[in-house]
Amino acid sequence: MLVDAVFFSALTPLLPHYAETLHLSKAGAGILTGTFGIGTLVGAIPAGILAARLGPKTVALLGLGLLASTSLAFGFGGNVWVLDVARFLQGVGGACTWTSSLAWLVAVAPRERRGELLGTALGAGIAGALLGPALGSAAASVGTRPVFSGVAAVGVAIAAVVVAFPAARPAEPQRAGALLAGIREPDVRRGMWLVALAAILFGTVSVLAPLRLHHLGFGATAIGAAFLLSAALEAAMSPALGRISDRRGPVPLARAALVAAALVSVALPWPGNAWPLAALVVAGGIAFGSFWVPGMAVLAGGADRTGLDQSFAFALFNLAWAAGEGAGSLAGGTLGQHLGDAFPYCGGAALCLLTLVAGGLTRAGSPAYSEGA
Repeated sequence: MLVDAVFFSALTPLLPHYAETLHLSKAGAGILTGTFGIGTLVGAIPAGILAARLGPKTVALLGLGLLASTSLAFGFGGNVWVLDVARFLQGVGGACTWTSSLAWLVAVAPRERRGELLGTALGAGIAGALLGPALGSAAASVGTRPVFSGVAAVGVAIAAVVVAFPAARPAEPQRAGALLAGIREPDVRRGMWLVALAAILFGTVSVLAPLRLHHLGFGATAIGAAFLLSAALEAAMSPALGRISDRRGPVPLARAALVAAALVSVALPWPGNAWPLAALVVAGGIAFGSFWVPGMAVLAGGADRTGLDQSFAFALFNLAWAAGEGAGSLAGGTLGQHLGDAFPYCGGAALCLLTLVAGGLTRAGSPAYSEGA
């Protein structure tokens, strides 16, 4: 998960390089960036189906194979179409990697430590997103061929470890139709919505906050530092949030995250100085990132109760993330341009409060809530 996230985020500092060498327009750069999310959206359910039928180990190897091959494509490709296809396949590979890794983890994790281990795995993914820009900067300086060849080599090395590691295959593989029964479980839907809501909020901030910070006088380095600090704190907090979920159940954590996220979202459009806005960006990363662990725990618990294979559960996780990220980025940018930043930010706060009231998160009667993670 860490290595996959490294390659996902490595593209950001490389965009100017590709824009110059491949003569990309802003639209072309946006397509190159956005095809990863499209690949994840397309690959989420097929990855779950494959993992439920063949076992997570096989799908993890498929994801690592796509990571290695698309790394080489980015290192040696000299055509924008090659890179667009590679970025799309990278998204498909990411769906395979995350679905299989999380399902494999839940299958072997002691139930009383499930939240902690999910939080640790998520922290590894976030740490990879922090390291990715450094990798991209190195590729821009040293060259894409040696750097991305190194990424491919790391992917192959991890694949060799996965091959040697024991993993059980499903005794009775589930069919895709089991998804329909699983989605009828309220906690599966609640977990998916918490994941999607976090992605919506992050997508909105990732579009609007950098533009506003630049307008208020921050340069690229300062903007990057604000988001870097935000992600670093989010990664560091994830295991602790998982332990809280294990001990007290996911719903108190989700409730606190919803209240904090609503407050931060309402505050984000108003600062007239870059420093308070940067502080709110950091606070937003902590508040929004607090949704991931309870969302994953509720989703996994709902899957347990319905007998849904955890591979399907985390395929739904990927689906919710990809849809939320795309919706947040698109709606945030469009509404912010036409109606002002306050509209999408306050809309995000309203979604948090609506979720708190209408999503059943003010009650502790669900089996998932009484059993914890």
